[in-house]
Amino acid sequence: MRTQKVGTVLLAIICCAVLFLPVKAMSKESENDIIKSVAVWEDKSGTANLDEASAKSFVPLSADVSNYGLTNSVYWFKIEFSNAKHIDDILFKVHNGILKLAVLYEPVMGGYRAYYNGDQIFYKDKLVNSQYPIFRIHLPFDSTAIYYLKVASNNVVELPMTAGSVSEILDEVNKDQLFFGIYLGIICVMFFYNIFIYFTVRDKSYLYYVMYILTVGLAQACLKGYASKFLWSENIYITAQMTNISLALSGIFSIFFVFNFLNVRKSKPTIYKILWGVLVIYLIGIIINLTGKYVVAQQLLQGNASLVSITIMTAAIGIYRAGYRPALYFSISWSFFLSGVVIYILKDAGVLPYNNFTSNAILIGSGLEVALLSFALADKINIYRKEREQSQANELLALQENERLIREQNLMLEQKVNERTIELKQSNEELNVAINDLKEAEAQLVESEKMASLGQLTAGIAHEINNPINFVTSNVKPLGRDVLILVDAISELEKISVSSATIEEKQQKVKEYLEEIDYDYLKEEIDQLLAGINEGAGRTAEIVKGLRIFSRLDEDDLKKADINEGLDSTLVISNNLLNNNIRVDKDYGNISTIECYPGKLNQVFLNIISNAVYAIKKKFGDKEGGVISIKTWLEEDYLCISIGDNGIGMDENTKKRLFEPFFTTKDVGEGTGLGMSITYNTINKHNGKINIVSELGEGTDFIIKLPLIQN
Repeated sequence: MRTQKVGTVLLAIICCAVLFLPVKAMSKESENDIIKSVAVWEDKSGTANLDEASAKSFVPLSADVSNYGLTNSVYWFKIEFSNAKHIDDILFKVHNGILKLAVLYEPVMGGYRAYYNGDQIFYKDKLVNSQYPIFRIHLPFDSTAIYYLKVASNNVVELPMTAGSVSEILDEVNKDQLFFGIYLGIICVMFFYNIFIYFTVRDKSYLYYVMYILTVGLAQACLKGYASKFLWSENIYITAQMTNISLALSGIFSIFFVFNFLNVRKSKPTIYKILWGVLVIYLIGIIINLTGKYVVAQQLLQGNASLVSITIMTAAIGIYRAGYRPALYFSISWSFFLSGVVIYILKDAGVLPYNNFTSNAILIGSGLEVALLSFALADKINIYRKEREQSQANELLALQENERLIREQNLMLEQKVNERTIELKQSNEELNVAINDLKEAEAQLVESEKMASLGQLTAGIAHEINNPINFVTSNVKPLGRDVLILVDAISELEKISVSSATIEEKQQKVKEYLEEIDYDYLKEEIDQLLAGINEGAGRTAEIVKGLRIFSRLDEDDLKKADINEGLDSTLVISNNLLNNNIRVDKDYGNISTIECYPGKLNQVFLNIISNAVYAIKKKFGDKEGGVISIKTWLEEDYLCISIGDNGIGMDENTKKRLFEPFFTTKDVGEGTGLGMSITYNTINKHNGKINIVSELGEGTDFIIKLPLIQN
């Protein structure tokens, strides 16, 4: 998680850098005195035409930026333009990317000519390919003219107006795109990084988090007009619907994320019920929006957003005070978003002035929020990791204690055997007692055999896990180096983009810089490193899953189990024994679960596979050519399992004595002779059968038949 924190810090730094970009109020001083005066008249009915509106009494604007909040009214503006600066080509821009309709009426001989813009106009029919309404002002040098502007909106009627040369207006549009591009880059990086973590750790918190990131980014794209421009530019209905729907979805997924991450249901049941009520309000807002009442829907959603933000913040603070540490990071990140919402609402209400900061407050707040929320998720996983480490330490202590008890029991067993041997010479009755004691000792040795089998596999399992882990760790350092190169590249590209060079010079510098850092190779290397990390993590997850399934050795209750799954887990555990020289051919049938003792059957499979590996190595040594074949199928009311090898095989005498306790063909120290005895007893316990088909020098095939249901 250290890499995740470093990446999150870098993203937060980028957000802060954008936050402190020069704040530019769109005031009359920035317009070269082209806009001499602006007056407004509100058409509450929304039915007036130009002749009716021009006859009305217009009220001069008292502020540089017109902000009328959420309303169904249509606003008419009487604007006096002047070309005292001798600008050849004047553009007039209304800085609002989600206006339903903007119509500019230009005075011509005998009347006015109308130019249409806004969401109801297709982009191919617009003067400039921008979500902002942009019009051309035809005004000779040293002249003035009165234009009329008609504006209607389904959202907040906020109308910063600017006029200037083509280069000035297009420069403003490009800067706005750069600002949103940085934000979108942050959203995309956090989305793809955290979706990768979700598929690695399978924590639902990450799933709800990435859905929240996605909907927040979509909501901001809708509010800025970029969604309608790039995603559904030719669909007016979706453009009208998606602004409010995306806002509602971001709120809904934020609540589900809080439910899962902060466990509000248990820690704060009252707030849990309140948030469910808020979810219902979000759904009501979506339904109202679908009926076409966009202003009513947005009024409801804005109030609901304030309520949910305050409620979630209250819950996070309370849960942190109760001792849940990740809630602290959550509170800090959520405070950025809440501050952005408050600043944006105060700007809409006219309390704060309109500028780059206030107009992008939610953009900045949400960007910082999604970046900093990763701290909270990382801290949560760190807590899980510490708990797991503590659990593993406790298990290790328990294993050590069991080992000590086994040693003591073995010493006691030796003493008892000696005592009973002497007593055998004295009395037949004492002989019977000694035999009973020997049977008890045999049972203890069976349990010791199980522990010994697991002990032999411990080193192999550690080796199997260490390989993919080393693969992941070896890729992290070069990946970090490549990320730093990309960060430097972003900084360099920012410097080029804000330089005073021409577009062609900027493009040339960008091309030269990308060639200098060998950008294509860098992308390829990052893809390879990520693929390597993904492969290593997947292999580790596979081994851990196999360990979890196989580790049910002490379960003594009958239960339904998937035998195919048990065989796979046993192969994962014994993979180190295969040593990459032995091929495993699997032919699993489409079988149902059976009633059994799954842990004990896993021990049976392990004993047979271990003997198969021994027989193959005796025949082939360290050379390739060994094959283990595993097949499962159904036969009436029985499940059949075949485990075969092409090893040295067995003669008739070995087959007859194979299931006797303490019988072994292995060298001293290589086996106890109890493995196949345990196997035979386990199959009998399941009311099953085990048969041996073997030919000396050709190989051996064990065929096991188990009833589907134990009577």
